[in-house]
Amino acid sequence: MAATTDIKQLRIATRNCGFIDPESLDDYIAVRGYEALAKALTMTPAEVVEIIKVAGLRGRGGGGFPTGVKWGIALSNAADQKYIVCNADEGDPGAFMDRAVLEGDPHSVVEAMAIGGYAIGATLGAVYIRAEYPLAIKRLRKAIDDARAMGLLGKNIFGSGFDFDIEIKYGAGAFVCGEETALIKSMEGHRGEPVSKPPFPAQSGYWAKPTIVNNVETFANVPAIIIKGADWFAGIGTATSKGTKVFALAGKIVNVGLIEVPMGTTLREVIFDIGGGCPDGKEFKAVQTGGPSGGALANKDLDVAIDYESLIARKSMMGSGGMVVMDEDDCMVSVAKFFLDFTMDETCGKCTPCRIGSKRLYEILDKITKGHGTKADLARLKSLSDSIKDTALCGLGQTMPNPILSTMDTFGHEYEAHVTQKKCPAHVCTAMLTYTINPAKCTGCTLCTKVCPVECISGTKKQPHVIDASKCIKCGACYDKCKFDSIIKM
Repeated sequence: MAATTDIKQLRIATRNCGFIDPESLDDYIAVRGYEALAKALTMTPAEVVEIIKVAGLRGRGGGGFPTGVKWGIALSNAADQKYIVCNADEGDPGAFMDRAVLEGDPHSVVEAMAIGGYAIGATLGAVYIRAEYPLAIKRLRKAIDDARAMGLLGKNIFGSGFDFDIEIKYGAGAFVCGEETALIKSMEGHRGEPVSKPPFPAQSGYWAKPTIVNNVETFANVPAIIIKGADWFAGIGTATSKGTKVFALAGKIVNVGLIEVPMGTTLREVIFDIGGGCPDGKEFKAVQTGGPSGGALANKDLDVAIDYESLIARKSMMGSGGMVVMDEDDCMVSVAKFFLDFTMDETCGKCTPCRIGSKRLYEILDKITKGHGTKADLARLKSLSDSIKDTALCGLGQTMPNPILSTMDTFGHEYEAHVTQKKCPAHVCTAMLTYTINPAKCTGCTLCTKVCPVECISGTKKQPHVIDASKCIKCGACYDKCKFDSIIKM
């Protein structure tokens, strides 16, 4: 596990990662492994569900739905077969929280799934994991085999009469399969596409049976809650968001990697106290939370306590825990275009607002970053984003415009500069850049002429040089090579 600093961190979901041999069942048992399952089997299923409810555990995969409520719905739905599914289809760019838990502590997920199975009345479980996680799959498979050999999975677990087993289902890496109904379709061998709700999977899911889908991090919290009690877990975090959250820090930040902090920790503490701020003394500009469907938070949001409600109120979301930090050199219009490019590629194409709407949004952003945008384009961008949020079929489509709306809200002046002045304030959008040479600083060293791929720089040795703007392709090679800061990028 990529650890940063322990300042302000509290590890519950990742409590064993890096401290035990993940391939040793003995190591897991030595840290009270499977004690929670044994304890749960002495209770009634309703009592187990009640503990999770009182603890206030909410889904860590993005939706934030109360886990205990979800389990209670499945428990109350009588059926000859029920299923419990672990969503390990982690798809956010730069995020690897679930992979780290499965690679570092796979037994905690196996144990939690067995507890969940007992709580809702399921005898079968499945882990839906993307196939490009080979080490996580290897360790998960070994954990399942070892648990089965020890009698911790299979028939009559702990002599309680409870039967439960787990199989592994492989995903092909489709981002949309992080949505639970699309995931279930993929598990059944169909194309991974979401379906309308209700009925919810807890009522009718895998093979039309009551099915609980929770992600890896959610499950990893369960054994600790059962052992230490609901009040202990509920005592951590904020009034509405209990426990801790694992985040993957990436982008322009000194300490990249995974962190786990109590809910309610501020962005300032995460980015500066733990993350160490931006490298090379650059000024912090924004952080994208919630993955490609999340939103950008700026300086004014640094003292916001991180929980589900506060992030949604600022047009972002918790998501699965990805955090991409940006500094003063980043163009927020280009950032929005980058994330939209990802979600446009990953749309399943089932509903028109997401399939066609994402394409139209991208075209408008592309036009703006190439210097051809108008103020009318900004109005269309906002209007279409709002329409997609209201009409897309699933959560992924509904949140797709978030990066646009949040950056327009906070960095509207950058959009205005692109369409009215045809300028990119961060000097990122190549089409709007202009390179010139300051004759007062140019020594005529000729280094710029030697690296220019189109030979658009001319001048006599030891005399100021000149760039022919009509030939310049704005590659920036001269700017990077100049030792005297005589090349000006505007």
